[in-house]
Amino acid sequence: MAKSNKNKNNPILAYFHSTRAELRKVRWPTLEQGWSMTKVVLAVTASMAVFLGVLDFFFGWLLGQIILGSAVYIVLGAIVSAALIVSLYLIGQAEEI
Repeated sequence: MAKSNKNKNNPILAYFHSTRAELRKVRWPTLEQGWSMTKVVLAVTASMAVFLGVLDFFFGWLLGQIILGSAVYIVLGAIVSAALIVSLYLIGQAEEI
């Protein structure tokens, strides 16, 4: 009787007991589901890396053209900047709804 009373008064032991009880309720994925989810994560990570790399290359190239002083690319840079600002504004408005 004294032992169970001691466990209830000790917050660290109570934490571990409750954590163990919650982990017993978890429905763990099967090995096949785990591999499937891992493949999805790797595919999304690789595609985002390629996407961000292309954006980085494009904006670096555009900035280089703007620095060289080409009027066409300065106008293109202004249009891209305006499009980014408008899209960020619209995304902000959509999140408020």
